Amino acid sequence: MKQILILLVFPIQLLAQNFSKEEITRWEKQSKNVTIIRDNYGIPHIYGKTDADAVFGLMYAQCEDDFKRVEMNYIDKLGRLSEVAGESELAVDLLNRILFDSVASLNDYNQAPAWMKQLCNAFADGLNYYLYKNPG
Repeated sequence: MKQILILLVFPIQLLAQNFSKEEITRWEKQSKNVTIIRDNYGIPHIYGKTDADAVFGLMYAQCEDDFKRVEMNYIDKLGRLSEVAGESELAVDLLNRILFDSVASLNDYNQAPAWMKQLCNAFADGLNYYLYKNPG
C-alpha cells in the first residue's frame, strides 16, 4: 500500500529529461529572432531573420496549435505507435521500421550541407523549446 501511495504522490516530472542551460540559452536567443503573428482566423504568419529562424517559429506555432498531432506523428515515424494506440497498429509500426532507416537518416544528415543541417536543427529546437515553455 505504501508503494502505491508513493507512486501517486511522486511527481513524474522529476523523471523527465531536463534541458541543459546551454540549450535553453540557445533557444531563447533564437526565439528573439522570430515573430509569430496570428491573423483574425488564427493562422500563424512567421517571420525570422533567417530560414532557420522561420522553421523554428513554424514548429513552435504548430505545437501551439496541435501538439497532440505533432507528438503522434513523431511516435508513428519512430515505429512505436502500437505502444500508444494498441496492438492493432503493429503492422504500421513494422512498415515504418522497414521504410525509415535511422542509420541512413543520420548518414544523410551528416552529409547534408550546413544550411540543411541548420533547418533540421531549427525544426527540432522549435519542438524542444515548446516543450520547455509548456511542461506537462
